[in-house]
Amino acid sequence: MDTDSRLVVPEETVLEACGDVDLPRMGLVEQVRETDPIPADALEGRAGAAVESLPFGDVPDGGEVAVGVGSRGIANLPTVVAGVVRRLDELGYDPFVFPAMGSHGGATAEGQREMLASLGVTEESVGCPVRSSMDVVEVGRTDERDVPVVAAADAVAADAILPVNRVKPHTDFDGTVESGLSKMLVIGMGKQRGAKTAHEWAVDWSFRNMIPEITERLLAELPVVGGVAVVEDQRDDTAIVEGVPPEGFLDREADLLETAYETMPKLPFDDLDVLVVDRQGKDVSGQGMDTNVIGRRPFAINEPEPDNPSIKRIYTRGLTETTHGNAMGMGSADFVHADVAADLDSSTTLINAITASTTRGVRLPPVVETDRAGLVASLSTLGVVGPDDARVLRVTDTMRLDRCYASTALVEKARERSDLRVVADPEPVAFSDGEFAAPTPHETD
Repeated sequence: MDTDSRLVVPEETVLEACGDVDLPRMGLVEQVRETDPIPADALEGRAGAAVESLPFGDVPDGGEVAVGVGSRGIANLPTVVAGVVRRLDELGYDPFVFPAMGSHGGATAEGQREMLASLGVTEESVGCPVRSSMDVVEVGRTDERDVPVVAAADAVAADAILPVNRVKPHTDFDGTVESGLSKMLVIGMGKQRGAKTAHEWAVDWSFRNMIPEITERLLAELPVVGGVAVVEDQRDDTAIVEGVPPEGFLDREADLLETAYETMPKLPFDDLDVLVVDRQGKDVSGQGMDTNVIGRRPFAINEPEPDNPSIKRIYTRGLTETTHGNAMGMGSADFVHADVAADLDSSTTLINAITASTTRGVRLPPVVETDRAGLVASLSTLGVVGPDDARVLRVTDTMRLDRCYASTALVEKARERSDLRVVADPEPVAFSDGEFAAPTPHETD
């Protein structure tokens, strides 16, 4: 999509308005972490073992099993789903995958199929059909508020339902269960209609109360045999693959969420002047940039922002390819590169925002022509901060935080910490036609 030239502020205009801004030198730091991921060659077997631990006693031989898969960029997702499908086949069942992703993919059947394919989940890669439809059926209503509870028609018609999802902190709310199996049932499996209903009621009811109640109703009404829960470590590698039976959805998921909080990626510094994010997208986080990482939740209704980190300016440089133009969460940035506006799919983004009742999250920030303009504009709006004192960090995205470019002030702090290693000493920021010459941090290995 071509960017309306009127939206993009030329570099020359920004530099003239900001005056002479000295840029800090930037080095490279690495977070030192002890992790124990599941070996790649063991993942499919672990996924199969997770399936085998679930109760299939009421499922007839040869019965259809609807495997729910979402839109998140989960590490090793095709391998895990393939392991689930293979074991279901071996147990004598007839599995199929269905998109359990609410309104994502532009709220169309083909868009959701394409979203799965972009994540590597295809009929060829996982070994079973992928059925994509936006049709839902009402399966019940909540007790006190009489809220309709809907679910994907394909899944409801199956003999068993088995969601596969990552358990992690949510970007919009805090609760005993957040992103995971329960939320996939309530919102992902509800397609656009269910997701819209849930987000509308969450304004007053709150997700922390609504998701457990609707989950219990879905478990009572539908043949959910359990789920396969995934937890990732600080390096976004797969650390846990576990089968969770229906009766453990809320309690066991709460335990796994505590683990996920402990192991989630975090910025190496809590107090920043400028954070440069090379890319955002739905495959990175539901809000494009994980609110738990950036410490900003400006679009969540009746939900407090995280206590830290504190970041004065955020400059976002682009969108991931897998997000397919969905720029949900770009409203958290203070400045964005012209590439964000150029790749923006307004319809997909707005549908997601309307469904999630978070329209402030898709406000387009000021658009700058180049990286030089974005960095200068960010620094020049901080007040009086010299280049040696400016705390500037550049990351790939809010999932990949192992390596970060850091300004001199931060590099000197890193030298004093055992959990950080200085990979490269600070040097002047290099530009090529106004764009950063250095590659994105996670590609510096």
